[in-house]
Amino acid sequence: AGSLVALELVSTSGAQRETLRHNTALFRGRMSEEGFDVLPGEHPIAPVMFGDAALATRIADAMLGHGVYVIAFSFPVVPRDKARIRVQLSAAHSEDDVETCVRAFVAARSEVG
Repeated sequence: AGSLVALELVSTSGAQRETLRHNTALFRGRMSEEGFDVLPGEHPIAPVMFGDAALATRIADAMLGHGVYVIAFSFPVVPRDKARIRVQLSAAHSEDDVETCVRAFVAARSEVG
């Protein structure tokens, strides 16, 4: 029954897809404005690149202190020297949620150096 409702929702409304597109573009744009390296794309999984595994981990840890839970990925999950923090946007996020995440990245970067 749940699957049928989900299929009906997807086929009758594009509002959530549009919200997801908007949130994704907002996040990617704001992060670029703040000087972060986000892998290009339009998909809602936005890898924020740091290169150094220890740095990505310290940033992720600092972000938790700002109320944003993210995970750092490093070798062997991703190629060596391509460490990143994976952010996944959702239609359930508000613009304020996206801005909170961007502010947390900025603050964590300042704290970690």
